Amino acid sequence: MKIFDDSLSLIGNTPMLKVKNIDVGPCNLFLKLESANLGGSIKDRPAKNMIKEAEKKGLLKKGGTIVEATAGNTGIALAIIAIKKGYKVIIVVPNKMTVEKVFHLRALGAEVITTRSDVVNGHPEYYLEIAKNIAKKRKAFYINQFSNRANINSHYKQLGPEIFKQLNGKVDAFVAGVGTGGTISGVGKYLKSKNKNCKIILADPKGSVLKELINNGKMSNKAGSWIVEGIGEDFEPPLLETNYIDYAYSIGDYEAIQTCSKLLKKEGILAGSSSGTLIGAAIKYCRSQKVK
Repeated sequence: MKIFDDSLSLIGNTPMLKVKNIDVGPCNLFLKLESANLGGSIKDRPAKNMIKEAEKKGLLKKGGTIVEATAGNTGIALAIIAIKKGYKVIIVVPNKMTVEKVFHLRALGAEVITTRSDVVNGHPEYYLEIAKNIAKKRKAFYINQFSNRANINSHYKQLGPEIFKQLNGKVDAFVAGVGTGGTISGVGKYLKSKNKNCKIILADPKGSVLKELINNGKMSNKAGSWIVEGIGEDFEPPLLETNYIDYAYSIGDYEAIQTCSKLLKKEGILAGSSSGTLIGAAIKYCRSQKVK
């Protein structure tokens, strides 16, 4: 058993679990347990890589301030890394985020600014716009995970190869959601480079516009609302590379939460609402497959 001397080394190399107690049809379904990362989510990976690249380019120096708009998990990851590296952090979150995440951020020393969640991208009170303006006024570094290529590269160079190696190259399909688009685009690109027939599936909360974009080539004019955190959008994120995505499933809030409950009761895994959306879509995909 390896002993680590730096907590940032606890990011990555997360375990893989085979689902055994839930009916997934003819498939083997594996869960990549990103909750085992230092900050408790997949967002540790891009946060670490985005800070590393910003330092390399001279955009971020010791004592500097990082500003980011996030559903919470990226903010937590940034705040943890900032503690280690001596940065200040300002996190802008929509007001539908859980109070636990806000408390967690403040406990880590981050300044948290809460914004409206009933406005769409481009509105002056949208959380991305507010974060951008704060960074400009305070002369801080806006990390901008939605357009930062270091985000997508962390998944292409690290997460994708991890998944491929753990499953001995036998990956027929990969299911992910879209917040920034970094995960599904980066992992999708890597897995397609290894097996062009690997299916990349989008799990989209009901109300998001992305399912229609993938399945029909165009987005609906108006987004709905959903309580699931961190995934689903009312616009097409700049990092989203739709050419790697084969199909999208829409999963409602109730189904996502029910899937979380089933996962806890059947497998003993406590997961959040976005994981419920992903696993709900994965189960639908698996059950639709035919035995060859």
